[in-house]
Amino acid sequence: MFKTVRPSFLSGTINAPPSKSMTQRAIAAALLAEGRSVIVNPSFCNDSRSAAEVAEGLGAEVEVKENELWITGGRKVKSKNLNCGESGLAVRMFSPISALYDEELILTGEGSLLKRPMSMITDALEQLGVKCNSSNGYLPVSIKGPIKGGKAEIDGSLSSQLLSGLLMALPNASGDSLIKVRNLKSKPYIDMTIEILNDFGAVVENRDYETFRIPGRQKFTAREYTVEGDWSGGAFLLIAGVINGHLRVTGLRTSSKQSDMAVLDALGRAGANIYIGDGFIEASKSELKAFEFDATESPDLFPPLVALASYCRGKSSITGVSRLIHKESNRAEALASEFVKMGIEIEIKDDCMKITGGQIKGAQVSSHGDHRIAIAEAVAALGGTGEIMIDNPDCVAKSYPDFFEDMRKAGAKVS
Repeated sequence: MFKTVRPSFLSGTINAPPSKSMTQRAIAAALLAEGRSVIVNPSFCNDSRSAAEVAEGLGAEVEVKENELWITGGRKVKSKNLNCGESGLAVRMFSPISALYDEELILTGEGSLLKRPMSMITDALEQLGVKCNSSNGYLPVSIKGPIKGGKAEIDGSLSSQLLSGLLMALPNASGDSLIKVRNLKSKPYIDMTIEILNDFGAVVENRDYETFRIPGRQKFTAREYTVEGDWSGGAFLLIAGVINGHLRVTGLRTSSKQSDMAVLDALGRAGANIYIGDGFIEASKSELKAFEFDATESPDLFPPLVALASYCRGKSSITGVSRLIHKESNRAEALASEFVKMGIEIEIKDDCMKITGGQIKGAQVSSHGDHRIAIAEAVAALGGTGEIMIDNPDCVAKSYPDFFEDMRKAGAKVS
C-alpha cells in the first residue's frame, strides 16, 4: 500500500498529538498505584496500546474512554506472556516492573523489536538478584523475581529506557537500591520519568545522572494525570509549517522536559519564522539557511531535521548518528537511502550526518516500516516539485495514527 503526498501549502490549526512517552510512563505508574488513576488525553497509538495490554497482563484493570484511560492498579498476574508490540520503551520499562513479581513472566514483541538487543535488561536485573533468560540476547526474555533492591551498574550509551524502567520498579522493592550509570544519553527522558514518579508520589535521588538512590517500600498514589502534547510529533508539524505553510500548533508545553523541544533551537539556527504565543506556536514558510545541531540527547529529531535541512541553503550538520542504529530501522541508512531518491544528498561520516539542501523531486520511497521515516518523507514532499509515493505508510500508527488526517485537514494533498 502507498500513500501519495503532493506539494501543498498548509494552513490552520493542528493540535499536537499526545505524548506516547508520557502516556506509557503514566500507564506503568497507574499499574503500580493503589486505586484508580484517570489518564486524560492519552495517546492511543500502537505503542501506548501495547503498554496498556502489558499492564493488564500484570494485573491492572484498564477501561478505555473517549479521551481517557481509567486504570485500577493491581499486582495479580493475569497473563504470563507479555507482548510489548514494537515498543522499545515498553519492553525496557516493564521488564524491571515484571521483576517485582515472584512468578516467571515472559516478555516478547513484534516486528523490529525482535531484532533489537536486550542483553542490557538481563545484565542489569541479574545484578539485582533476578533470574533472567533471553534468546541469545534478543526477545523473548523470561524474568523471575521478586526483585529486592540492591546495587547495579548499567551502560546508558544506547538508551535511557532501561534506567527509566528501573526507576519505576525499584521504589516498590523490599529494600533500597543504588544504580550507577555510565555514559547516560537522553537525560531529558530521565527527567520525564522522575517527574511522573513524583506526580504519583514516589521519590528517587538523582546525583548528576551518574548515581541514582531509590528508597524501597514506597507506595504509588492513584491520581488524575493529563498527558501533555508530544514534541516528537510536534516537531514534524512545525517543520511542515516552515517548509510550506502557515500553521498554528497547539498543545505543546514550552516548559516540557521532553528532549525534542530542542527542535525550537534547531529551527532558530535555520532562520525559521516561529512565533511562540500563549498556548500555541506558529510556524510560517521561511527562507532557510544551513544549520548545525547536536541531536545526541534527542535522536528522534533526526528525521524531521533531515526534512528541514533539505530546504536549507548550504550544507547542514547533525551529530549523534550513533543513536540511530537500534531504532525501528537503522534510521541513518534509511534517511540517506530514501532522501537521495528525492534529490537530496546525505553524507554520513563517523557520528555526523551532513545534508546538502536542494530541491525535493517526485519519487517512490520506502518507510522502512519506521513511523518517523514515513512522516519525514511526507513532510519533505510539501514544498517539492512532484509527488512522493510512500510505501507502508500505516506504520505512522506507532506514534501518530492521525498524522495523515491532520495533514489533510490543514490542506495537504494526500491520496
